[in-house]
Amino acid sequence: MIKLPSGIDINNLIDDVRFFSWEAADILLYYSNLLENSDDKTNILKNNNEDDPVTLADLKVNELIIKRINEKYKNINWDILSEENVKSSSEIFNSKNDWMWVLDPLDGTKDFIQGTGDYAMHLALNFKQKPFIGFVLIPNKNQLWIADGEKTWCEKRDGSKYEPNLFNKNNLQEMTLVTSKNHGNKVLKNLIKKINFSKVKIMGSIGCKIASILRGESDIYICLSLPGKSSPKDWDFAAPESILKAAGGAITNLDNQELTYGKASLQHGGVIVATSSMNNHGSICREIKKIIEKEDIYSI
Repeated sequence: MIKLPSGIDINNLIDDVRFFSWEAADILLYYSNLLENSDDKTNILKNNNEDDPVTLADLKVNELIIKRINEKYKNINWDILSEENVKSSSEIFNSKNDWMWVLDPLDGTKDFIQGTGDYAMHLALNFKQKPFIGFVLIPNKNQLWIADGEKTWCEKRDGSKYEPNLFNKNNLQEMTLVTSKNHGNKVLKNLIKKINFSKVKIMGSIGCKIASILRGESDIYICLSLPGKSSPKDWDFAAPESILKAAGGAITNLDNQELTYGKASLQHGGVIVATSSMNNHGSICREIKKIIEKEDIYSI
């Protein structure tokens, strides 16, 4: 059994991060409302990169979460890996600690700007390069998904809770796929077409996609990154993986191997599959791989 650093009680830690998360929700909802009701976005958009935008909301939530963790836990030997800090630093992030917080203050920034509501904050505590506990905050749905390493549940701001609702399907053609709105590519679209899923849902933010699986609205998510193109990073997958796995689902590469965090590149390339059933996951990956090879869709 994994033990938290000395002096840390998991229930108290979850209570603290719950409080931090709803503070972050207030920031995200404030700027989301500002974007929706303002013609002047220049004060909120902090760069001109259409492929990888940054908003004031990203920066404010990043600052809040890091400040709160550092204030509350001053003498704990853990590091914080944050998307915004990596982007703004010229140094390569390198940690030797077993414990590391992995933060994406705003996953789905494009959706945030577009006003779809499909955005989330991801925060995971990794132990030896694997997610242990995690939080996925979806302000627009009033949802905070929490995993304590053994189970997953969802809370609303008023404290009411409900459990995941995972379905145990093993036939791809009976499944509902949730896929990217802003990060799709022709190869992935071709694969989706060949598989012929029962239904395809389009959604931003990996956290929002995984939450849709946990709510029973979809069954599978496939991420396919093309060689030489950008790939998801540690902060995209750590918190979503923690809440899916603790609920009984799975997320791996196409060979059913667990994701490895803390690599120098911080990237997760190739084909990644997330499903609602840990028991059926391996056979689902094998079936997808057969289709890819048979149809010569992607170089594995």
